[in-house]
Amino acid sequence: MSDLIPYAYLIIGLILLSGGADYLIRGAVAVATRMNISPLVVGLTIVALGTSLPELIVCVRAAMAGASGIAVGNIVGSNIANILLIIGAGALMCPISANRNHFLRDSLLMLGATGLFIAIALTGSFAATSGAIMIALLFVFLIFSYVQGRKHGTDDLSMIDMDEIAAGDAVTPLRATLWIVGGLIGVAVGAELLVGGATTIARGLGVSEEVIGLTMVAIGTSLPELATVIAAAAKRQTDLIVGNVMGSNIFNILGVMGVTATVADVPVGGQILTFDIWVMAAAALILVPLMLSGSILNRKEGTACLALYAAYIAVQYIGVERVFS
Repeated sequence: MSDLIPYAYLIIGLILLSGGADYLIRGAVAVATRMNISPLVVGLTIVALGTSLPELIVCVRAAMAGASGIAVGNIVGSNIANILLIIGAGALMCPISANRNHFLRDSLLMLGATGLFIAIALTGSFAATSGAIMIALLFVFLIFSYVQGRKHGTDDLSMIDMDEIAAGDAVTPLRATLWIVGGLIGVAVGAELLVGGATTIARGLGVSEEVIGLTMVAIGTSLPELATVIAAAAKRQTDLIVGNVMGSNIFNILGVMGVTATVADVPVGGQILTFDIWVMAAAALILVPLMLSGSILNRKEGTACLALYAAYIAVQYIGVERVFS
């Protein structure tokens, strides 16, 4: 029975983390709405950045605990899961289309952030200086997005779910406060349980912390994106599906890794350098021709994305060196 305790910690941690982040975002949106803060500003900060909150909390906690493999693995694994798993799952629910101009702009930004991440990773670690640069670039990105939103309207920002902002008007101040407090407690306790459970599982299975971060933790912290995709697919808001995923990948790299690196130096493990960052790059690159071929991602292509993700997970647990030796 004791062997199952770390898995229970992992599952409970993921539930608390995901649920806490959701209520924290809802409460913060409600407070910002009542303060008459521009919906565009709320969308670009609380809503857009909030989808990466689980990754941020886990990565910072892991880095402070000396579990750098979980921190880096979580970011790389989340970005891979966002494209292959989440977009693939969304395409199974309904074919995904996107505004061509919006997609080209956002995909170039995502590819640029991915290239920066790889360039820094190849130095062997993410330090405070590189973290500061990434945070500065995130602010540049947010300012650019704000200008685009003011010029062309919020419809030009496909990564923001404006429906979530509109819902903030109906929330009472007391309920919003309770959501914020409860959300903060949830993400804090959830991250503690998740990181502790993940490191124990890694030791028990005889696999590296990187593998756990790239798989179990990454999938768990990507649940908010999955929930957004399911809701968007049900409403047939397919432009939001692609925009949310690309926005999340940008925020994971510039925001989550940037903040984590300023908290503690984060060394990058050998497997991630030789294999996983290149899978992340390939996943980002493969999305471009898939979306531009007829400007739609159909169910067959979604199935192919899911199959690729399943193969990636299998390689992790079989062992990269064993598979490619």
